[in-house]
Amino acid sequence: MEQISLFTDNPEYVAFVDKFKPKKTTDDCYTPPLVYAAVRDFACEEYGIDPAAIVRPFYPGGDYEHYDYPPGCVVLDNPPFSILSKIVDFYVQREIPFFLFSPSLTAFSSRKNIMKCNHIICGASITYENGAVVQTAFVSSFGDSVAQTAPGLREKIEKAKDEIRKEKRNVLPKYEYPANVLTAAMLQRYSRYGVKFSVSPSDCIPISELDSQREAGKTIYGAGLLLSERAAAERAAAETWELSEREREMIAALG
Repeated sequence: MEQISLFTDNPEYVAFVDKFKPKKTTDDCYTPPLVYAAVRDFACEEYGIDPAAIVRPFYPGGDYEHYDYPPGCVVLDNPPFSILSKIVDFYVQREIPFFLFSPSLTAFSSRKNIMKCNHIICGASITYENGAVVQTAFVSSFGDSVAQTAPGLREKIEKAKDEIRKEKRNVLPKYEYPANVLTAAMLQRYSRYGVKFSVSPSDCIPISELDSQREAGKTIYGAGLLLSERAAAERAAAETWELSEREREMIAALG
């Protein structure tokens, strides 16, 4: 269920939810599809890699050492960073071409085969799907250098990140309840800001959802109360800041 805007400014609720989120580790950095596509397109354009030859052996439960690598394949994937050196050694020894994501500041840590790899440092900060933010570079068997910058790759990744931000803005709508709906979160906010408000049994009915929410498959988080018109007017008044006399005079002079 999508969170409504009512809870986005609620520190207690955010802290409660965060307790149940899995801890972020660099071995669980699942790449956003748009970012992966940007990296793939750069590698194919820059090094002449055939997109049809690309394989991705790193996935939950996968075993890269026993993966069935077809002839002529290229590994373009985001491996577990904690064993990146071992993975690079595996591919170098078996002469399997690769283009791997890597933490930027430790890109040269594959000491054994450092001179057999190209270290592509593009200065890209990537937010992975588990929420981890990692300065990311790439270690590859492609290219004639031991190390290089890649402004074009950074540009592609930044464009992908912009697209991700736009998508999130489009798919995460904010909802507001009408004045006739009261929730515990609203009362909590009133208490925090020193607003006195109460509702009597004759002025409310318990509800768990509005009819309009039911049609959209939504509910009121934690349920709530449906208020009478009188109680709704009192709630609306409780949320309204009063204008001062000075401000009323300023408004009168407008137009």
